[in-house]
Amino acid sequence: MSDLFEALDPPQVPLAERMRPKTLDEVAGQAHLLGPGKPLRLAFESRRPHSMILWGPPGVGKTTLARLMARGFDADFVALSAVFSGVKDIREAIQQAQAAKARGRHTILFVDEVHRFNKAQQDAFLPFVEQGLVTFIGATTENPSFEVNSALLSRAAVYVLESLDTAAMTQLFERAHRIACAALGFDDDARARLIGFADGDARRLMNLIEQVQVAAETACVNPVTAAFVDQALSRNLRRFDKGGEAFYDQISALHKSVRGSDPDASLYWLCRMLDGGADPLYLGRRLVRMAVEDIGLADPRALDMALNACATYERLGSPEGELALAQATIFLACAAKSNAAYKAYNAARAFVASDGSRPVPLHLRNAPTKLMKALDYGKAYR
Repeated sequence: MSDLFEALDPPQVPLAERMRPKTLDEVAGQAHLLGPGKPLRLAFESRRPHSMILWGPPGVGKTTLARLMARGFDADFVALSAVFSGVKDIREAIQQAQAAKARGRHTILFVDEVHRFNKAQQDAFLPFVEQGLVTFIGATTENPSFEVNSALLSRAAVYVLESLDTAAMTQLFERAHRIACAALGFDDDARARLIGFADGDARRLMNLIEQVQVAAETACVNPVTAAFVDQALSRNLRRFDKGGEAFYDQISALHKSVRGSDPDASLYWLCRMLDGGADPLYLGRRLVRMAVEDIGLADPRALDMALNACATYERLGSPEGELALAQATIFLACAAKSNAAYKAYNAARAFVASDGSRPVPLHLRNAPTKLMKALDYGKAYR
């Protein structure tokens, strides 16, 4: 397997690459897949590769696991990025696999960001996966149910990788510190700040450590404090992909926390989305929807509160206007709940859609003329 970093001296290789695990036991986190008796651990131990989709957020080990698969199964490793590759690149990768087969070698074909390939490009892999020419491993940050063709999905196992927890990130930090900058001290708050900024993303943590190391050496600062970390790093947004899975997961969390009458969780998810760069007016519109759907007739003040929060934000902007959104969020979470109007409306819509066009009853009709009155329009209306 070739590696574009092999020709570089170790100090020139990015820390994230130097830290890439060489064995399965060095992989941080993912115990639900790699622990004893777990699916990927069993796949490695069986030495029988199978096609798979690795689904998870950035920096949790998708590429690393694919590389370890190739090494563990003694297979050739061919990598494509769906961001930069096209049908021509797919054809060349298949030709490499065919040449490897002629030499008695199997090929693991890794496609990063597989959701970026269109249907035709994804379909191009199918015959070669079916023939067993390649073991296909696709990596995606998006829900494969929506982004990967059902034909390809049916031929691959789907494994869900999770964000790294604080314990795993702390372990990675300590190892990176020893390898890259053992002479540079970090106080506990600085370490916690870097781990928090990384947000469960190992690659981001490595990049942040490198940035702080360069800044500290330039400024002759040792040890590094949390204040210096804040100064050295531009504002690092949390993982937040507008229009992607993380975006809708957080919206769902906000809505369900309000519905569940949990003001602390509701305020947390509102702030998470604001911190991640969500449009505050979009969040305001969601609060209006919650006021109508989940509080409704139980407390009609909720709708006024949500609408006023939107109007206040439009007038004040950030950051002052965000306080109005926070106040409305807390009010909605604490308010009594009723979805009676929401359910009744949906039931009425469904009935209208299925029932056809019934005539308006005579007693409910408008009767502006004598003829209409003579025809009993509006008669007996009370």
